[in-house]
Amino acid sequence: MRNSAGIYLADIDLIGQAQIAALESRLTAAELLRYQRFSRPLRQRQFLVGRHLLRQLLTRALLVSEDRVILTERAGQAPLVHIEGVAVAPYFSLSHTANWVACAMSHSTPVGLDIEWLDANRNLAAISEHTFPAEENAWFKRQLEENRVRAFYQLWSTREARYKLTQSHAYRASDVCYVVPHPALSIVLMTGQALCETPTCETMALHV
Repeated sequence: MRNSAGIYLADIDLIGQAQIAALESRLTAAELLRYQRFSRPLRQRQFLVGRHLLRQLLTRALLVSEDRVILTERAGQAPLVHIEGVAVAPYFSLSHTANWVACAMSHSTPVGLDIEWLDANRNLAAISEHTFPAEENAWFKRQLEENRVRAFYQLWSTREARYKLTQSHAYRASDVCYVVPHPALSIVLMTGQALCETPTCETMALHV
């Protein structure tokens, strides 16, 4: 099997209230309970869209009906995926920021995905000083002013994507980092092994 991965984005702002209501009605009891615990409407929508984006991608990738896709909620972790009649489910990683939700998926290698809104209205220099190791902070400081916002979020996304892949911020020589261009987002995908080609990035419309 060729080592490949795809990244799929959904824009919450393009989903109307009627669609939201329809998606809410399709949550499992455990998902609905977690959904209702979020106090912020945006976080609710990120969760809702993320679960349905994952289901839609799994049905498309495996050519199965949605009722065969079973997602089990786990505290502090991504949901556990079981597909009735399918021995091995694809690897996946979910991420969200602002009005965007994303899911990376691969049949061949574990993946860790992070997306971040390129928000310039933060004290990025102070956050970098406090958060990044000395060599990464030094690299950030060397960037031209016009590149610093994207450079900061690239560092941040790389750390988050690595953690999702390995449950650690420690560097592993076998892991591969892919920075995927996007006009409004920092998108970084970490994989357990090299891909045969640069990961694709596609904006999805949710099916209701």
